[in-house]
Amino acid sequence: MQGNRLQDCTSPYLQQHAENPVHWHPWDEQALAMAREQGKPIMLSIGYSACHWCHVMAHESFEDEETAALMNELFINIKVDREERPDLDKIYQSAHQLLSQRPGGWPLTVFLTPDDQIPFFAGTYFPKEPRYGMPCFKDILTSVAHAYQTQKKEIGEQNQSLLQALSSLNPETDTDEALDSGPLENARQQLARSFDETHGGFGQAPKFPHPTSLNRMLRHWAATATQGAADPRSLYIVDHSLTRMALGGFNDQLGGGFCRYSVDDQWMIPHFEKMLYDNGPLLTLYSDIWLATGKPLFRETAEKTAEWVMREMQSPAGGYYSTLDADSEGAEGRFFIWTPEEVKQHLGDDEYRHFALYYGLNQAANFEGAWHLHNYASVAQLNETLGSSGEQARKLLQSAREKLFAVREQRIHPGRDEKILTSWNALMIKGMVRAGRIFGNADYIASAERALAFIRQHLWQDNRLLATHRDGVSALPAYLDDYAYLIDALLELLQARWDSADLDFATELAEILLEHFQDREQGGFFFTADDHEQLIHRPKPLGDDSTPAGNGVAAHALARLGHLLGEPRFLYAAEQTLKAGWAHIQQIPHAHCSLLEALEEQLNPTETIVIRGKAIETQDWQERAISRFAPRRMTLAIPDDAADLPGLLDARQAAARPCAYICSGTRCEAPVDDFELFCERLAESEAAPAHADANTFSGSAGSFKRHRE
Repeated sequence: MQGNRLQDCTSPYLQQHAENPVHWHPWDEQALAMAREQGKPIMLSIGYSACHWCHVMAHESFEDEETAALMNELFINIKVDREERPDLDKIYQSAHQLLSQRPGGWPLTVFLTPDDQIPFFAGTYFPKEPRYGMPCFKDILTSVAHAYQTQKKEIGEQNQSLLQALSSLNPETDTDEALDSGPLENARQQLARSFDETHGGFGQAPKFPHPTSLNRMLRHWAATATQGAADPRSLYIVDHSLTRMALGGFNDQLGGGFCRYSVDDQWMIPHFEKMLYDNGPLLTLYSDIWLATGKPLFRETAEKTAEWVMREMQSPAGGYYSTLDADSEGAEGRFFIWTPEEVKQHLGDDEYRHFALYYGLNQAANFEGAWHLHNYASVAQLNETLGSSGEQARKLLQSAREKLFAVREQRIHPGRDEKILTSWNALMIKGMVRAGRIFGNADYIASAERALAFIRQHLWQDNRLLATHRDGVSALPAYLDDYAYLIDALLELLQARWDSADLDFATELAEILLEHFQDREQGGFFFTADDHEQLIHRPKPLGDDSTPAGNGVAAHALARLGHLLGEPRFLYAAEQTLKAGWAHIQQIPHAHCSLLEALEEQLNPTETIVIRGKAIETQDWQERAISRFAPRRMTLAIPDDAADLPGLLDARQAAARPCAYICSGTRCEAPVDDFELFCERLAESEAAPAHADANTFSGSAGSFKRHRE
């Protein structure tokens, strides 16, 4: 069957190519069988809807009749949405790196042998005409087709070598080697060496936020502070990086939410797409850094991000959408940019003077002849130059932002990919709950609960998760990340409010991980289940990339759940996951920060605090437990009338007054029913606030108050 078969696909990315003259197929048995029957190699193109260069290649080549005719003649052409099929993306990105000896990206262009789908040539974006030092795409097509016809023996030998190389990416476990803390310190040193002293973040442009790396540094500071020898350098790296990101054009200064990355070192001009999977971990991180420092900018940034999520990324049914495009009206960034004349038209004189100086409208244009908002001056500089007070300047800036946001809302918005992905929703559920807990905002927690309810209703079918939902259709067996991230999110939600049904759900998800994803021989978890479609490789991802490594999150979440339930199988699986990745962790610690988080809690087990009593009486206790940054702490307030208690409490009775049970790993202390003693005990395992006025407390259990500002 020839012709374009993408019309009925649920992926917006595939639907964007449904009118191409290319005879596109989705990845399915029909397309693979056609390649085998016709003996044509497969041209596999992987991208996603918010990808700017995917749009460029589509416009230049896939919409071009001459190029399409060549593709249709020489290849079976398959289009894949990497967000729906991360299994295929992981395999063929790894293959690209092995074949080309350089990192991949999107669009990913891979040529596969028809009988076994093994790649023999790979690249990313190819231009329509030769430029950027690259050959034109039509020349690539003819050269690859010719090579396939004339060099089949050599390609076959290369394919066998590639399969062996892919297999070697899943390491064998040395079960005799003991885990130790060495990689934690080595990762700190590696990250510190790559820190950008001037602009924050790690490395040079393009600059990505790397929330897992920043979280590692923040946890390192907390660990040293708890031990009485705080490492201010680690905290500075996180503080400076998140400050510059928050003030830069990388962060939407009017509407909130972070873009994918910055094209420059200064966090000034982003690649304008916004991804749910970036913003979930960044929301968690900004909430945590506020708790550690009390810096108002961090709270403001977290709250603006959360508000953006609820306003623009949450569906009426509750699930969170995936992405916002970089492009609007056919141009990248057009939705976000301004001219000084346009800004002046909508602001008062004082507002404009402050806004222009603060955001650089008095300087040269910074984006294609226009201005993208980026911080150039401090409030103190505004005061000195314009004679205003700090309070006046902040009010003028805020009123200006509100007016310009209202104006911008009238523009044509970037396109939105309304797929609802289980894994990305779980990352955002965790971020929203963490922000809600830390800032005392019930709306954020309610938003997360709606997203979880959507997953339970639409993406949990026949006691297994599905990966994606759009237009009323849920599809595709879920992956490791879907299960691991969701368990982690449920543990976060349980700390906001107790619901035994959520604990049961987390336990059921963990059992599925062990039954269908675990490598029982070598430890760790495969990315796909044992009953998943058979592909050329079954990855076991250990390192973080644009999202946290599923193995790291699984090990961390299973350890916490195992301690809460008193379930040795979960604890053993977490330990074996670390051993499976141990060689990789030791070799490149800073690339495995999610696994390092699990390692830290393997060596220094989670402090699990369960507070029992009437809800109104335990509120102060719970508030106190979450009032300081203590990343190895898990706090659960369980009402005294709750049934189905976790294993940690199954033999304990509720007391007549609030009572706290504190356990570190498998070691539990005597219950504490005195609030002052409870506070003293908590202080032993907390990092003191970086600023003395960040969090203060007064009174006893009856008059305890936390000052959040």
